[in-house]
Amino acid sequence: MSTHTSALAGAGVSLWLDDLSRERLTSGSLAALIEDKDASGVTTNPSIFAAALSQGESYAVQVAELAAAGADVDTAVVEITTRDVADACDVFAGVAAATDGVDGRVSIEVDPRLAHDTAGTVAQAKELFAKVAKDNVLIKIPATPEGLPAISEVLAAGISVNVTLIFDLERYRAVVNAFLVGLEKAKAAGLDLSKIHSVASFFVSRVDAEIDGRLEAIGTEEALALRGKAGLANARLAYQVFEESIDSERWATLADAGARPQRPLWASTGVKNPAYPDTLYVDGLVAPGTVNTMPEKTLDAVADHGGDGTDTVSGSYEASDAVLDALAALGIDYDEVVSKLESEGVEKFDVAWAELLENLQASLDAARGEA
Repeated sequence: MSTHTSALAGAGVSLWLDDLSRERLTSGSLAALIEDKDASGVTTNPSIFAAALSQGESYAVQVAELAAAGADVDTAVVEITTRDVADACDVFAGVAAATDGVDGRVSIEVDPRLAHDTAGTVAQAKELFAKVAKDNVLIKIPATPEGLPAISEVLAAGISVNVTLIFDLERYRAVVNAFLVGLEKAKAAGLDLSKIHSVASFFVSRVDAEIDGRLEAIGTEEALALRGKAGLANARLAYQVFEESIDSERWATLADAGARPQRPLWASTGVKNPAYPDTLYVDGLVAPGTVNTMPEKTLDAVADHGGDGTDTVSGSYEASDAVLDALAALGIDYDEVVSKLESEGVEKFDVAWAELLENLQASLDAARGEA
């Protein structure tokens, strides 16, 4: 076991892998990451599944079976992705049992075409939950305005949720409220709140990628000195919001009824600028009660030369506010940046999903001997 990943786990940071494929499952590489690098969960998204299915061979048998059964492409994609997620849930079942369900979680996202459809999101979230049929699954729902009421309704049904595509502090506050509303409804319905889990996925490196470009366009010494600082500052301030939420009387009432906090999850934590340290968004966001989901390349880097697990978030709020103030003083509009990133995030998943469906349709046609 890596001493660096163990230090993070000891500091209250759960390390989740942001990747899944059938090859990982059948080869045993996913299970090995639990033993060797403290991996305690998995996240997926449409881009990850598009990449996995493009490999083809691992899915050939199931695709042939689905083709023979006359499955359409939308049915086929649900069958394929939920099988991978269910199998990954089995791989992490021991972790889930050891942590009373806090970790050992595997996430699957609703169809990105439903990002602005509340009722459709709720319906598919319930479908995916029933299809995976594992207690340690998390259903991913984007934090769009239409996603917020869906988050509440899905949690109210007793289904654990990973809220994704959060870039904005105000939107994160709305996510926290949606989480609390969902638990309050679940409590009123007599559900066991201790069985309902949630994380809120706050994206990090994409913020720097967008803002750094603007800073470089400004080009002054003052502007260039701020590169690589916005993503961490934004995420650290999100943790302050989290701390405020669990210090509220509203939360105390739910906690007394057995509720578990919605942990902040740091997503998009692989560096996009190779000039930055490859563990920047891991070592820079160490705080108790958090999750960091990362590609295997970043997990390998953390295991090899990550930090010692020292808290790098608590006490950073004043300095983080100063970073955002300095950006505003340079004319960089925070609200415009995060709105753009959310729109692009939904669009990227739409594109990946369309590519996935197109490739899967071609595979189904080929299995049926169609042109």
